[in-house]
This record gives sequence, structure tokens and C-alpha cells, in this order.
Amino acid sequence: MIKELKFVLYLLIIFFFIFFTLRFYLSEKNIKKTNLTILNIEEKIDSNKSNLSILNNNTENIVEYVEKDTKEKDKNYFFWKLLN
Repeated sequence: MIKELKFVLYLLIIFFFIFFTLRFYLSEKNIKKTNLTILNIEEKIDSNKSNLSILNNNTENIVEYVEKDTKEKDKNYFFWKLLN
């Protein structure tokens, strides 16, 4: 008997939670508030977009190419010879 009551109570709690959540989010007051917020954000973006400065490109000739001499052989080092 107690298990059934707990089950019904849990179902009621879940049902009321979903009901009140949907009721709030689909209310006219919340929809108007959301739309106003979106409009305000878009206006702020538009006003800030016009104040942005354009940066000059200063990345020309940044990479320096180094030519490696392929004739020169790399020196092989041996650990024990380095200790002597």
C-alpha cells in the first residue's frame, strides 16, 4: 500500500513540475520578456559593430626560410666518448 502511495506521489510531483514549467515558459509574459531581451541584445550588437576598428595587416614577410646545407653530415655522438 505504501509503495503505491509513493508511486502516485512521485507521479504527481513529476506531473506538476512539468505542468508548471510549461505554463511559465509558454506564458505571454515570458514570451514578451524573451523577445525584448533578444531585441536589446541585437541593438547592442549593431551599435558595437559600428564602433569596431579595422586592424592593418602586418603579417607580410614573417616567415624566414633557412636553407640547410645537405652536404654537411651531422656528427654522431656517443655517450661513452663524451664522458672521456
